[in-house]
Amino acid sequence: MLLEIINKVLATGAIISQIFIVLALIYILLPYKQQKISEFFSGNGIKLAFVCACLATAGSLFYSNYAGFEPCPLCWFQRIFMYPQVILLGLALFKKDKNIIDYSLALSIIGVVISIYHNYIVINGLHSTVCTISEPCTINYVLEFGYITIPAMALTAFLLIILLLMSQKTWQKKISVN
Repeated sequence: MLLEIINKVLATGAIISQIFIVLALIYILLPYKQQKISEFFSGNGIKLAFVCACLATAGSLFYSNYAGFEPCPLCWFQRIFMYPQVILLGLALFKKDKNIIDYSLALSIIGVVISIYHNYIVINGLHSTVCTISEPCTINYVLEFGYITIPAMALTAFLLIILLLMSQKTWQKKISVN
């Protein structure tokens, strides 16, 4: 029962995040921008990225520790690039240090590459040299709304963190110029 609720909540969060990412990309392309919207997301990029990293980490730990889902090797690699972000972004918030963005972006970009590969082999049912018969990377422990899997949630979290941090970085440059 709890597992079904968590699956729906996390999958719904992934869909909302995906919609937000698409709308943000459309917004970026618009010639006219609402200043208050830009300032909110740009000024709070690190905070929002921290929340996203915390939720992704908590979800990942829930699936492995409570639900008993065995993480595959690619899931472990994605965790390697997500978990430290909770600490890095948390320290950045505590110390009011905006210079952490480049480090977190580097972790997220590598995480996106791994997530894209993981999603590719899951969608196509392919075998990967990273994965083994005892630890396959194509098991769908979660499948919500016809396409939301754990690798899809990870990809969404990494992309959202990148978008939020790039927004904050752009805003910082704009403020330093003015």
